[in-house]
Amino acid sequence: MPTELRRPERTFTIRQLCLEFKCTPRALRFYEDKGLLCPARQGLNRVYSYKDRARLQLILRGKRVNLSLAEIREILDLYDKNDNNAAQNATALRHFRERIVLLERQREDLDHAIDELHQACNHLEAQLAERPDLLSDAEPATTAPATRVGVRHPEPVR
Repeated sequence: MPTELRRPERTFTIRQLCLEFKCTPRALRFYEDKGLLCPARQGLNRVYSYKDRARLQLILRGKRVNLSLAEIREILDLYDKNDNNAAQNATALRHFRERIVLLERQREDLDHAIDELHQACNHLEAQLAERPDLLSDAEPATTAPATRVGVRHPEPVR
């Protein structure tokens, strides 16, 4: 590969990566302890390469979608294969699809729980209709159709 196309040999400190990725030094040391990151050392200081930075980015993306550290490690360990990242991409795709199925199932469970709670609130409000003094600090359950996962509602003012 021509030298002008290579990434410069830039390094990063733990502080720079923590600021960039909004994580803690403890998290980076934890990922290092788990073998997910392998920074070089200059004395007592950790020195992170572009590869370490890219790995951290993938670790944090995996954590954001609730991949386990074992799943993240499996994906990261496939990086250096000489297959144009095909094995890594296939493994990541498999884990992502599994996660989508799990999250969609959780969303359905949440939707059902919300619907049941709205029905229970409506039932209880009907039973307490004769005692409006007991309902004064409870909000009416009239927002049933709009309360779906992903829809944000303003916090009640108290």
